[in-house]
Amino acid sequence: MSYLALTDADREAMLETIGVSSVEELFADLPGRVRLGRELELLPALSEQELTAYFEALAAENSHVGAELSFLGAGMYDHYVPAIVDAVLQRGEFLTAYTPYQPELSQGVLQAIFEYQTAICELSAMDVSNASGYDGTTVAADACFIAKHVTGRQKVVVTEATSPQVRQVVKTYAPGFGLEVVEVPHRDGATDPDELRAAAEGAACVIFQHPNFFGVLEPAAELAAAANDAEALPVAHVDPLSLGVLEPPGSYGCAIAIGEGQSAGNFLSYGGPHYGFLAARSELIRRMPGRIVGETTDAAGTRGYVLTLQTREQHIRREKATSNITTNQTLFALGGLVYLSWLGPEGLREVGETCMALAAHAKERLGLELPFADRPTFKEFAVRVRRPAVEVIRAARERGVHPGYALGRDYAGMDDVLLVAVTERRTPAEIERLAEVLGEVQAA
Repeated sequence: MSYLALTDADREAMLETIGVSSVEELFADLPGRVRLGRELELLPALSEQELTAYFEALAAENSHVGAELSFLGAGMYDHYVPAIVDAVLQRGEFLTAYTPYQPELSQGVLQAIFEYQTAICELSAMDVSNASGYDGTTVAADACFIAKHVTGRQKVVVTEATSPQVRQVVKTYAPGFGLEVVEVPHRDGATDPDELRAAAEGAACVIFQHPNFFGVLEPAAELAAAANDAEALPVAHVDPLSLGVLEPPGSYGCAIAIGEGQSAGNFLSYGGPHYGFLAARSELIRRMPGRIVGETTDAAGTRGYVLTLQTREQHIRREKATSNITTNQTLFALGGLVYLSWLGPEGLREVGETCMALAAHAKERLGLELPFADRPTFKEFAVRVRRPAVEVIRAARERGVHPGYALGRDYAGMDDVLLVAVTERRTPAEIERLAEVLGEVQAA
């Protein structure tokens, strides 16, 4: 726990510096009608020792992947994070997520962002990337905003097999953007290109996830072609670790590539914070949200890095902003850069192949009905557990195994369907343990 000093002497010194005699005088200009007029209803103050004990007890109520064997995914994954990631992130010159507006003081951070943008462009086969986004959901909302301004259209299409969290965030932001959201249902776990083409008529963009929320590989090239036929921008929401074995969005005609970066270089961290990524074709660069770092030279010809193509004022003037989110996650994006650099193209391919092989082995070993049996998958797959999945999860966790995600939380008719994620961290012995536990639970 960090130590923060705040004595009466500290308070008096701050008030004196500000030029007021008391805290009450500091807030004297606030009208009475907006003041609470009473003390906050908080628990009595605790001593440092009591506060530490309280938070330790609170933290102990959580389970983590070191204490529980986890096959839970659904957007956040237990991938290995090498020690070099934290070694770099803990350096004092990088230990901030704030945007470096003063390039003369921030060359190291700016270069890190520039290299991150380069890595994302190489990974996605796109022309330009921003400095990162808040997470994998808000970048979807940003993509809708780009598409609206580029096309002048007021409708966005999202496939039902896209993450429920992504779809919900798009729907949340849509009214403020003046957008209508249309969903295209999945057919046996994947999206039909013809249905998508019909829905895309008059749309600003089409968002699809590949691999989708069920772990199924979508007919991505056909979906992108369907969107392009309707003159809507194709937007692919992708898992960065899948791009070692799958074609990148830029190679099959997408205008924008987005995704959640957690799987590449970030720990699960109980769900966040992490970073989102957004990359696009060069013609969309002026509409991209957030910050973009460029490389230049100074008057002496020395290489340097600056924020480019956008002014800071754009992000604090709502009517001129390309995004009202604008947050970038520089520190976590740097973790992604270190991770991707550490792996390299060959390492990324090996991780992807390992995930696919282990997932295929798990499908066979579990021996359960596959609701989407004819569909190829990456590292996640769905199984029917013949009773409510939430009950199966509860019983399995009592045995020290988290078996996956209950798809019935988000999809009607799937109450007995479990989404199982298998990353390179899982071993054949751990898959055997999952099979044993699910067998015990179903027999009980």
